[in-house]
Amino acid sequence: MSNVNRRQVVVGAAGIAGVAALAACSASDTAARDTPTPSQSSTPAAGSSGAPATEALVTTAEVPEGGGVIVSANGQAYAVTQPTKGEFKCFSAVCPHQGCNCNAVQDGQIVCPCHGSMFAIATGDVTTGPATTGLTAEKITVAGSSISLG
Repeated sequence: MSNVNRRQVVVGAAGIAGVAALAACSASDTAARDTPTPSQSSTPAAGSSGAPATEALVTTAEVPEGGGVIVSANGQAYAVTQPTKGEFKCFSAVCPHQGCNCNAVQDGQIVCPCHGSMFAIATGDVTTGPATTGLTAEKITVAGSSISLG
């Protein structure tokens, strides 16, 4: 085998590895988008925090209709929203793009200040990138005027 052929083999192998890596990233991105959110499924999904229902994250009166608030509990940030009157949702406020915490809820969007990604308050889905996957839905309990994890 000549030196030119060896180079061609090495370059070809590197190209194949690069294509495989891109395909793996694309497949995981697609799987994340295709996973139903709790609002789409018939059974609520457990929150990623795994925290039991404890003290209230926020009261229902503190979450504006058509908007939401960013709160902290158990060392994590959460976006608690009220897309329509009496319907409350909760999402991890950690942006899936690069791990920054979303810091505001404005105009029906959960906002990440780092790179401008925005997410729908009803579903957590990406409405503006660069994030390619939505926020993780968290299971909540609404009891009276208290909203708690779990």
